[in-house]
Amino acid sequence: MNAGNGMKVKGSSIMAVPAFVQARYPGRYREWIDALSPESSFIHTHIILATDLYPLYPAMVEPTEKVCDLFFNGDRRGAWESGRFSADYALNGIYKFLYRIGSPQFIIERASRVFSSYYPEGELKVTVSEANKVVLQIVKFPEPYRVLDYDMGGWMEGTLELLKCDRPRVEITKSMSAGDSVTEFVATWS
Repeated sequence: MNAGNGMKVKGSSIMAVPAFVQARYPGRYREWIDALSPESSFIHTHIILATDLYPLYPAMVEPTEKVCDLFFNGDRRGAWESGRFSADYALNGIYKFLYRIGSPQFIIERASRVFSSYYPEGELKVTVSEANKVVLQIVKFPEPYRVLDYDMGGWMEGTLELLKCDRPRVEITKSMSAGDSVTEFVATWS
């Protein structure tokens, strides 16, 4: 899919992608950078400021697609793994305290509150919050991409693992990128 008309993403959200490549494929980092378009390469070879907004496609979508292409034979599992990594990456930052005190519901529900700070044009809602289940829906996202669905699903799974949940599972049951009216994530654990 080609770049959209300007949806933005917060720098703190995209910082985990190059960190993932450097951590998991350090000898191939340059190959990943060289595979990116000039705009995307420029973003990822310069300092990414956590509070700045960047164009979604070259900052997040394209680099994640290249992770899938180069390291996972085109399989979107690469986006899932990058998302799982980003949960752990966030643990080392400002959210460290929340991971220590929060329940899965607490953390996932907070995610819906900060989602719009990462994606100002987006909106995420919690539709179900039970003892071992949370359902989240992206109800507004002008530029949906399947690779971002996988990245977000991986983040949710990684978060549940960090919270020591038994058998965490995240399923993407609907996707705006596939024509559904919402993107839905069903997270369960025991």
